[in-house]
Amino acid sequence: MNHISISRRIFLAINYILLAFLSIICFLPLVHLAAVSFSAKAAAGANLVTFWPKGFNVESYMLIMNTPRFLSAFQVSVWRVLAGTVVNMVLITLTSYVLSRESRDVKGRNVMMWYFIIPMLFSGGLIPTYLVIRNVGLLDSFLALIIPAAVPMWNVIMMMNFFRNLPRSLYEAAMLDGASHPRILLQVFIPMSMASIATITLFSMVGHWNSWFDGMIYINNPDYQPLQTYIRNIVTRGLDIQLLAREGNYRVIEMVSNETLKAAQVFVATVPILVAYPFLQKYFVTGITIGAVKE
Repeated sequence: MNHISISRRIFLAINYILLAFLSIICFLPLVHLAAVSFSAKAAAGANLVTFWPKGFNVESYMLIMNTPRFLSAFQVSVWRVLAGTVVNMVLITLTSYVLSRESRDVKGRNVMMWYFIIPMLFSGGLIPTYLVIRNVGLLDSFLALIIPAAVPMWNVIMMMNFFRNLPRSLYEAAMLDGASHPRILLQVFIPMSMASIATITLFSMVGHWNSWFDGMIYINNPDYQPLQTYIRNIVTRGLDIQLLAREGNYRVIEMVSNETLKAAQVFVATVPILVAYPFLQKYFVTGITIGAVKE
Protein backbone atom coordinates (compact mmCIF):
# COMPACT_ATOMS: atom_id res chain seq x y z
CA MET A 1 0.00 0.00 0.00
CA ASN A 2 1.47 3.34 -1.03
CA HIS A 3 2.25 5.75 1.78
CA ILE A 4 1.18 9.36 1.20
CA SER A 5 3.35 11.86 3.01
CA ILE A 6 1.88 14.64 5.12
CA SER A 7 3.16 17.30 2.71
CA ARG A 8 1.48 15.49 -0.18
CA ARG A 9 -1.81 15.34 1.72
CA ILE A 10 -1.61 19.05 2.49
CA PHE A 11 -0.94 19.80 -1.16
CA LEU A 12 -3.90 17.70 -2.30
CA ALA A 13 -6.19 19.31 0.26
CA ILE A 14 -5.19 22.83 -0.79
CA ASN A 15 -5.48 21.85 -4.46
CA TYR A 16 -9.01 20.45 -4.01
CA ILE A 17 -10.12 23.48 -1.98
CA LEU A 18 -8.74 25.87 -4.59
CA LEU A 19 -10.39 24.01 -7.48
CA ALA A 20 -13.69 23.84 -5.61
CA PHE A 21 -13.48 27.58 -4.94
CA LEU A 22 -12.81 28.34 -8.61
CA SER A 23 -15.69 26.08 -9.66
CA ILE A 24 -18.06 27.90 -7.32
CA ILE A 25 -16.91 31.28 -8.66
CA CYS A 26 -17.67 30.12 -12.22
CA PHE A 27 -21.04 28.63 -11.26
CA LEU A 28 -22.45 31.39 -9.03
CA PRO A 29 -23.01 33.96 -11.83
CA LEU A 30 -25.23 31.46 -13.63
CA VAL A 31 -27.17 30.79 -10.41
CA HIS A 32 -27.61 34.54 -9.88
CA LEU A 33 -28.80 34.94 -13.45
CA ALA A 34 -31.41 32.21 -13.01
CA ALA A 35 -32.54 33.72 -9.69
CA VAL A 36 -33.06 37.15 -11.26
CA SER A 37 -34.97 35.68 -14.19
CA PHE A 38 -37.42 33.95 -11.83
CA SER A 39 -37.84 36.92 -9.48
CA ALA A 40 -40.53 39.56 -9.27
CA LYS A 41 -40.11 42.90 -11.00
CA ALA A 42 -39.75 44.92 -7.78
CA ALA A 43 -37.12 42.65 -6.24
CA ALA A 44 -35.01 42.53 -9.40
CA GLY A 45 -35.27 46.28 -9.92
CA ALA A 46 -34.16 46.97 -6.34
CA ASN A 47 -31.15 44.61 -6.65
CA LEU A 48 -32.45 42.45 -3.79
CA VAL A 49 -31.87 39.14 -5.58
CA THR A 50 -28.70 37.17 -4.91
CA PHE A 51 -28.82 33.41 -5.44
CA TRP A 52 -32.48 32.66 -4.76
CA PRO A 53 -35.57 34.08 -6.51
CA LYS A 54 -37.69 36.59 -4.64
CA GLY A 55 -41.35 36.82 -5.58
CA PHE A 56 -41.15 33.78 -7.83
CA ASN A 57 -42.74 34.16 -11.27
CA VAL A 58 -42.17 32.77 -14.74
CA GLU A 59 -43.64 35.66 -16.72
CA SER A 60 -40.27 36.48 -18.30
CA TYR A 61 -40.05 32.99 -19.78
CA MET A 62 -43.66 33.13 -20.92
CA LEU A 63 -42.89 36.40 -22.67
CA ILE A 64 -39.81 34.88 -24.33
CA MET A 65 -41.94 32.11 -25.79
CA ASN A 66 -44.22 34.75 -27.30
CA THR A 67 -41.44 36.98 -28.68
CA PRO A 68 -40.95 36.25 -32.41
CA ARG A 69 -37.58 38.03 -32.56
CA PHE A 70 -36.09 35.89 -29.80
CA LEU A 71 -37.45 32.67 -31.28
CA SER A 72 -36.17 33.50 -34.77
CA ALA A 73 -32.74 34.41 -33.39
CA PHE A 74 -32.67 31.16 -31.42
CA GLN A 75 -33.55 29.22 -34.56
CA VAL A 76 -30.82 30.96 -36.56
CA SER A 77 -28.25 30.04 -33.90
CA VAL A 78 -29.36 26.41 -33.81
CA TRP A 79 -29.07 26.08 -37.58
CA ARG A 80 -25.77 27.91 -37.49
CA VAL A 81 -24.34 25.50 -34.92
CA LEU A 82 -25.53 22.46 -36.87
CA ALA A 83 -24.38 23.63 -40.31
CA GLY A 84 -21.26 25.43 -39.10
CA THR A 85 -20.02 22.51 -37.03
CA VAL A 86 -20.48 20.06 -39.90
CA VAL A 87 -18.64 22.36 -42.33
CA ASN A 88 -15.89 22.97 -39.77
CA MET A 89 -15.31 19.31 -39.00
CA VAL A 90 -15.31 18.20 -42.64
CA LEU A 91 -12.78 20.85 -43.68
CA ILE A 92 -10.70 20.51 -40.50
CA THR A 93 -10.46 16.74 -40.91
CA LEU A 94 -9.54 16.88 -44.61
CA THR A 95 -7.00 19.67 -44.15
CA SER A 96 -5.45 18.07 -41.06
CA TYR A 97 -5.04 14.72 -42.77
CA VAL A 98 -3.09 16.25 -45.66
CA LEU A 99 -0.92 18.43 -43.41
CA SER A 100 -0.21 15.54 -41.03
CA ARG A 101 1.56 13.56 -43.75
CA GLU A 102 5.30 13.80 -44.29
CA SER A 103 6.73 15.84 -47.16
CA ARG A 104 7.70 12.61 -48.94
CA ASP A 105 4.07 11.48 -48.86
CA VAL A 106 2.48 14.73 -50.08
CA LYS A 107 4.29 16.94 -52.56
CA GLY A 108 4.18 20.60 -51.61
CA ARG A 109 3.13 19.84 -48.06
CA ASN A 110 5.36 22.56 -46.55
CA VAL A 111 4.05 25.15 -49.01
CA MET A 112 0.47 24.26 -48.09
CA MET A 113 1.33 24.53 -44.41
CA TRP A 114 2.63 28.06 -44.80
CA TYR A 115 -0.39 28.87 -46.96
CA PHE A 116 -2.57 28.24 -43.92
CA ILE A 117 -0.23 29.55 -41.23
CA ILE A 118 0.45 33.01 -42.69
CA PRO A 119 -3.24 34.13 -42.78
CA MET A 120 -3.58 32.90 -39.19
CA LEU A 121 -0.65 35.04 -38.04
CA PHE A 122 -1.37 38.09 -40.22
CA SER A 123 -5.05 38.84 -40.61
CA GLY A 124 -6.24 41.02 -43.46
CA GLY A 125 -8.14 43.23 -41.02
CA LEU A 126 -11.78 43.93 -40.34
CA ILE A 127 -12.45 46.40 -43.16
CA PRO A 128 -10.87 44.29 -45.97
CA THR A 129 -12.72 41.24 -44.66
CA TYR A 130 -16.01 43.13 -44.65
CA LEU A 131 -15.39 44.37 -48.20
CA VAL A 132 -14.72 40.81 -49.37
CA ILE A 133 -17.93 39.55 -47.74
CA ARG A 134 -19.89 42.41 -49.31
CA ASN A 135 -18.39 42.03 -52.80
CA VAL A 136 -19.10 38.30 -52.96
CA GLY A 137 -22.73 38.95 -52.02
CA LEU A 138 -22.81 37.34 -48.59
CA LEU A 139 -24.19 40.29 -46.61
CA ASP A 140 -27.54 39.47 -44.99
CA SER A 141 -26.93 35.83 -45.86
CA PHE A 142 -26.80 32.80 -43.60
CA LEU A 143 -23.56 31.78 -45.31
CA ALA A 144 -21.89 34.92 -43.94
CA LEU A 145 -22.02 33.23 -40.52
CA ILE A 146 -20.48 30.00 -41.82
CA ILE A 147 -17.96 30.57 -44.63
CA PRO A 148 -15.59 33.17 -43.06
CA ALA A 149 -14.89 30.81 -40.15
CA ALA A 150 -15.07 27.57 -42.12
CA VAL A 151 -11.43 26.59 -41.50
CA PRO A 152 -10.32 27.61 -37.99
CA MET A 153 -6.57 27.10 -38.25
CA TRP A 154 -5.98 26.58 -34.54
CA ASN A 155 -8.32 23.58 -34.59
CA VAL A 156 -6.61 22.34 -37.76
CA ILE A 157 -3.24 22.39 -35.97
CA MET A 158 -4.71 20.49 -33.02
CA MET A 159 -6.23 17.83 -35.25
CA MET A 160 -3.04 17.64 -37.33
CA ASN A 161 -1.05 16.86 -34.16
CA PHE A 162 -3.57 14.20 -33.19
CA PHE A 163 -3.20 12.55 -36.58
CA ARG A 164 0.60 12.77 -36.48
CA ASN A 165 0.59 11.06 -33.10
CA LEU A 166 -0.95 7.92 -34.63
CA PRO A 167 1.55 5.18 -35.49
CA ARG A 168 2.94 5.62 -38.99
CA SER A 169 2.94 1.85 -39.37
CA LEU A 170 -0.86 1.94 -39.66
CA TYR A 171 -0.64 4.35 -42.57
CA GLU A 172 2.08 2.32 -44.29
CA ALA A 173 0.19 -0.96 -43.79
CA ALA A 174 -2.96 0.54 -45.30
CA MET A 175 -0.99 1.85 -48.28
CA LEU A 176 0.56 -1.59 -48.83
CA ASP A 177 -2.92 -3.11 -48.81
CA GLY A 178 -3.89 -0.76 -51.63
CA ALA A 179 -6.14 1.54 -49.61
CA SER A 180 -6.76 5.02 -51.03
CA HIS A 181 -6.31 8.17 -48.97
CA PRO A 182 -10.08 8.68 -48.43
CA ARG A 183 -10.36 5.09 -47.21
CA ILE A 184 -7.37 5.48 -44.88
CA LEU A 185 -8.88 8.64 -43.45
CA LEU A 186 -12.38 7.19 -42.99
CA GLN A 187 -11.48 3.69 -41.80
CA VAL A 188 -8.17 4.19 -39.97
CA PHE A 189 -7.59 7.75 -38.82
CA ILE A 190 -11.09 8.89 -37.88
CA PRO A 191 -12.07 5.79 -35.80
CA MET A 192 -8.82 6.13 -33.84
CA SER A 193 -9.26 9.87 -33.27
CA MET A 194 -12.79 10.03 -31.90
CA ALA A 195 -11.66 11.67 -28.65
CA SER A 196 -9.91 14.49 -30.48
CA ILE A 197 -12.79 14.85 -32.96
CA ALA A 198 -15.29 15.13 -30.09
CA THR A 199 -13.12 17.76 -28.42
CA ILE A 200 -12.78 19.90 -31.53
CA THR A 201 -16.48 19.42 -32.28
CA LEU A 202 -17.24 20.89 -28.87
CA PHE A 203 -14.91 23.83 -29.60
CA SER A 204 -16.68 24.47 -32.91
CA MET A 205 -20.15 24.24 -31.36
CA VAL A 206 -19.28 26.65 -28.56
CA GLY A 207 -17.57 29.01 -30.98
CA HIS A 208 -20.58 29.19 -33.30
CA TRP A 209 -23.09 29.43 -30.48
CA ASN A 210 -21.26 32.24 -28.65
CA SER A 211 -20.29 34.25 -31.72
CA TRP A 212 -22.06 37.61 -31.94
CA PHE A 213 -19.69 40.02 -33.72
CA ASP A 214 -20.07 38.59 -37.22
CA GLY A 215 -23.85 38.72 -36.90
CA MET A 216 -23.59 42.37 -35.98
CA ILE A 217 -21.42 43.45 -38.93
CA TYR A 218 -22.58 41.05 -41.67
CA ILE A 219 -26.33 40.81 -40.94
CA ASN A 220 -28.27 44.05 -41.27
CA ASN A 221 -31.74 42.52 -41.06
CA PRO A 222 -32.54 41.99 -37.34
CA ASP A 223 -34.73 39.00 -38.21
CA TYR A 224 -31.70 37.09 -39.52
CA GLN A 225 -29.31 37.82 -36.64
CA PRO A 226 -28.14 34.95 -34.40
CA LEU A 227 -29.16 34.72 -30.77
CA GLN A 228 -25.97 36.10 -29.24
CA THR A 229 -26.12 39.19 -31.45
CA TYR A 230 -29.75 39.71 -30.44
CA ILE A 231 -28.88 39.36 -26.73
CA ARG A 232 -25.92 41.71 -27.10
CA ASN A 233 -28.24 44.32 -28.58
CA ILE A 234 -30.83 44.06 -25.82
CA VAL A 235 -28.17 44.13 -23.09
CA THR A 236 -26.50 47.27 -24.49
CA ARG A 237 -29.59 49.10 -25.72
CA GLY A 238 -32.26 47.85 -23.35
CA LEU A 239 -35.79 46.57 -24.01
CA ASP A 240 -39.00 48.43 -24.63
CA ILE A 241 -41.33 46.56 -22.28
CA GLN A 242 -44.30 48.73 -23.19
CA LEU A 243 -43.82 47.93 -26.86
CA LEU A 244 -43.77 44.22 -26.02
CA ALA A 245 -46.91 44.66 -23.96
CA ARG A 246 -48.73 46.27 -26.87
CA GLU A 247 -48.02 43.13 -28.88
CA GLY A 248 -50.56 41.23 -26.81
CA ASN A 249 -49.31 40.53 -23.27
CA TYR A 250 -50.75 43.25 -21.03
CA ARG A 251 -49.38 41.78 -17.82
CA VAL A 252 -45.83 42.48 -18.90
CA ILE A 253 -45.59 45.96 -17.38
CA GLU A 254 -46.75 44.67 -13.98
CA MET A 255 -44.83 41.39 -13.84
CA VAL A 256 -41.69 41.81 -15.96
CA SER A 257 -38.80 44.29 -15.91
CA ASN A 258 -35.85 44.81 -18.22
CA GLU A 259 -33.62 43.05 -15.68
CA THR A 260 -35.71 39.89 -15.39
CA LEU A 261 -36.30 39.63 -19.13
CA LYS A 262 -32.62 40.11 -19.99
CA ALA A 263 -31.62 37.54 -17.37
CA ALA A 264 -34.16 35.04 -18.69
CA GLN A 265 -32.99 35.40 -22.28
CA VAL A 266 -29.31 35.13 -21.36
CA PHE A 267 -30.05 32.08 -19.19
CA VAL A 268 -31.98 30.38 -22.00
CA ALA A 269 -29.06 31.09 -24.35
CA THR A 270 -26.66 29.19 -22.08
CA VAL A 271 -28.81 26.07 -21.71
CA PRO A 272 -28.05 24.36 -25.09
CA ILE A 273 -24.29 24.31 -24.48
CA LEU A 274 -24.79 23.16 -20.89
CA VAL A 275 -26.94 20.32 -22.22
CA ALA A 276 -24.50 19.35 -24.99
CA TYR A 277 -21.33 19.44 -22.89
CA PRO A 278 -21.98 16.35 -20.67
CA PHE A 279 -22.32 14.13 -23.75
CA LEU A 280 -18.83 15.17 -24.94
CA GLN A 281 -17.18 15.66 -21.55
CA LYS A 282 -15.87 12.10 -21.31
CA TYR A 283 -13.84 12.72 -24.48
CA PHE A 284 -12.70 16.20 -23.49
CA VAL A 285 -9.79 15.44 -21.16
CA THR A 286 -8.50 12.61 -23.35
CA GLY A 287 -8.85 14.64 -26.53
CA ILE A 288 -7.13 17.72 -25.17
CA THR A 289 -4.08 15.73 -24.02
CA ILE A 290 -3.61 13.42 -27.01
CA GLY A 291 -0.66 14.61 -29.04
CA ALA A 292 0.74 16.75 -26.23
CA VAL A 293 3.76 14.43 -25.95
CA LYS A 294 5.34 12.78 -28.95
CA GLU A 295 6.90 9.36 -28.47
